[in-house]
Amino acid sequence: MIEREIDIAGPDGRIPCFVVHPDEGGPFPLVLFIMDALGIREELRDMARRFASAGYYVLLPNMFHRDGGPCFDAGPLAEGKLDPRMMALNDALTMDMTVRDAGALLDFACADPVARFPGAVVGYCMGGRHAIAAAAAYADAFAALASLHGGRLVTTAPDSPHRRLANAAAEAYFGWSPDDPTAPADHMTEIEKALAARGLPYRLELHVGALHGFTFPERYCYHKRAAERVWARLFALFDRTLRKDKR
Repeated sequence: MIEREIDIAGPDGRIPCFVVHPDEGGPFPLVLFIMDALGIREELRDMARRFASAGYYVLLPNMFHRDGGPCFDAGPLAEGKLDPRMMALNDALTMDMTVRDAGALLDFACADPVARFPGAVVGYCMGGRHAIAAAAAYADAFAALASLHGGRLVTTAPDSPHRRLANAAAEAYFGWSPDDPTAPADHMTEIEKALAARGLPYRLELHVGALHGFTFPERYCYHKRAAERVWARLFALFDRTLRKDKR
């Protein structure tokens, strides 16, 4: 595998990005991996490596680059204790910022002969709503969209993530956990209405027994069975939407 830590020129400054892909056999379909609010860490890099090991070109950008991309104390966060700085950055990152960043990231990938399109955009926790924003803004680039235990997907704002789904042309997968305070049951209902209205394939899956953040192997909330089911769903989704010309 080939790994790089690079800075990509963005409209609001340099975007630190972890890039990983197989070392031969490309070009590879793009997977834009949108982080959660805990920020870039080895746990996420390992997840990016798992995508890449299955034959994908992965971009993992630091979405907090406007604020210097701070690192948080991993110990308390792994135990579920929130850092006020983290929540402030989560609140400050808007979907329009992500759309601007995604444009620069897509330009970078387009210029790299190792990457190919269409691609996928996958967001975890905070990243779920930002993945929706990217898929809606760049519908021609993304054939697959996934949100895992995504929070704040339904709001009263005119540009709520669930309203943006109408502009996304990607097959979608949403993985939920019961009793998630950031994604109550009525949000799932609204998301399903928005997805059904598009007339495109989608899957919403409730992972019974899992908690918010259940996909992260180094956190207190990790649920191996649910997390592995998500990996299987994602790779099946990618195979259907990103590898049609390889069959």
